[in-house]
Amino acid sequence: MAKEVTQRSENYSQWYNDLALKADLAEQSAVRGCMVIKPYGYAIWEKMQSVLDGMFKKTGVQNAYFPLFIPKSFFSREAEHVAGFAKECAVVTHHRLKNDPDGKGVIVDPEAKLEEELIVRPTSETIIWSTYKNWIKSWRDLPVLCNQWCNVVRWEMRTRLFLRTAEFLWQEGHTAHATAAEAEAKAQEMVQVYARFAREVMALPVIVGHKSPNERFAGALDTLTIEAMMQDGKALQAGTSHFLGQNFAKSFDVRFTNNEGKEEYVWATSWGVSTRLMGALIMAHGDDNGLVLPPALAPIQVVMVPIYKTQEEREAVLEKMAQLKTGLEALGHSVKVDDRDTLRPGFKFAEWELKGVPVRLAMGARDLAAGTVEVARRDTLEKVTMPLEGIEAHISALLAQIQQSIYDKALAFRDANVEKCDNWEEFKTKIQTGKFLLCHWDGTAETEQAIKDETKATIRCIPVDSYVCEEEGVDIYSGKPSHQRVVFAISY
Repeated sequence: MAKEVTQRSENYSQWYNDLALKADLAEQSAVRGCMVIKPYGYAIWEKMQSVLDGMFKKTGVQNAYFPLFIPKSFFSREAEHVAGFAKECAVVTHHRLKNDPDGKGVIVDPEAKLEEELIVRPTSETIIWSTYKNWIKSWRDLPVLCNQWCNVVRWEMRTRLFLRTAEFLWQEGHTAHATAAEAEAKAQEMVQVYARFAREVMALPVIVGHKSPNERFAGALDTLTIEAMMQDGKALQAGTSHFLGQNFAKSFDVRFTNNEGKEEYVWATSWGVSTRLMGALIMAHGDDNGLVLPPALAPIQVVMVPIYKTQEEREAVLEKMAQLKTGLEALGHSVKVDDRDTLRPGFKFAEWELKGVPVRLAMGARDLAAGTVEVARRDTLEKVTMPLEGIEAHISALLAQIQQSIYDKALAFRDANVEKCDNWEEFKTKIQTGKFLLCHWDGTAETEQAIKDETKATIRCIPVDSYVCEEEGVDIYSGKPSHQRVVFAISY
């Protein structure tokens, strides 16, 4: 049988690690805090990239690339921004090694000290806005709509594959606009792009909302977020979009002449998602047998396992499977025929279940003679025998059904674990059981921090969809007047 995984009910954290490792998504690297994304895991990330990239370009965004290294002086220009990232920055101080005169390998050459230290990018606002100063002179140069796919480094002490690593992959969009209204509209447009991607492609029901001031991106006037519930009831911030106002434009003196001849600072946004989405995919949909991949992101959507006793039977079954593969690929589906002759069918079934392949077809000599095939769904583990006639169209429809079914299951789970709460003692108990609690908040950072200190729960967002939260009430902690409920949860 394929490698066993820990059951979720026994140890959820270990179950997650098992899936990331044993489903061949990633592994720990020789570099502390960093990971190796394996080909199967990277294939999923490539699908995410491809779909998102197309969605971005439909909004007018173009891809560019900016340096990995950022002069330290750039960070000191935006005080709030540097404060938000100071503890996570990796710093380059020298540019050369030399042989150790004592014969103990190599050492840093003290004569190769940089005149100005460089920060390995934790995010690129500063280097990009120093560049935009050269690009933007007039209102005719606006808007600038750029995105880059790259790696970033945030020196995390406690790491977990995909969710929190010292280096990770992401995209970061950075746009410049003539007016505040245009920039705010772009920030809202991009968070909706993320929400649509999460719901339609990842089969992940997310709540769109504003971050509280305590939880905003460093240097932003407003942060919009998509928040997802994992199967342990914890929240995962799956993507953010920020309205940056004119903070970075002022820090880097990015001005333009408007159509009335007056000079103004531009308005900015930034927005991003990362390989953390891979973690969301595991934790939102996986089960005790392994991954459950939505067909839209599965590197292999259909796997075929031949069953045979003789070489003649093997050749006949594989010939039929080759025909089915051609037909399914013509409909746009990715298909693999597992013709390895060193493994038993039962082992293959377990392996492809572990890897989350949405549909598995099994066929032997008897099936071939009867004109049938066994069809197994990964999401429900149901198996049925079906006629081969018209099977390609059936599988195509089944994949669409599985995509919707995975979303519906996740949505039902989330809705069953979201509830209103108006009692502080009840809050303290329920928040530890894995819930999203809709509670009144008085709008103060002090109350928010006090709740976090006592329970580890944070305001995940002030919802703009999914739940109607505008109503009068009193803060669950302070008892002060409140005009709306917010989403509290313990998060990753």
